[in-house]
Amino acid sequence: MPESNLVEQIVNFIEEMRPAIKMDGGDLEFVKYQDGIVYVKLKGACVTCPASMYTLKLGVEERLKELLPEVQEVVSVDDE
Repeated sequence: MPESNLVEQIVNFIEEMRPAIKMDGGDLEFVKYQDGIVYVKLKGACVTCPASMYTLKLGVEERLKELLPEVQEVVSVDDE
């Protein structure tokens, strides 16, 4: 799959996930996709929530990997 189509599908997936995350006061923003890794930024309540890594790894990452086999991992990045 061309990388531009892959990135579009990743962004669409994240947009679909955002309302559920926002219900708990958090948010998730796509940063970039590179070498099989999706980089996202946690926002709002997700920044200080002890369960945010479970949401990221067991929710977002696992589902993305099921949908798009090219995705190997989802990681959170801080402000640069």
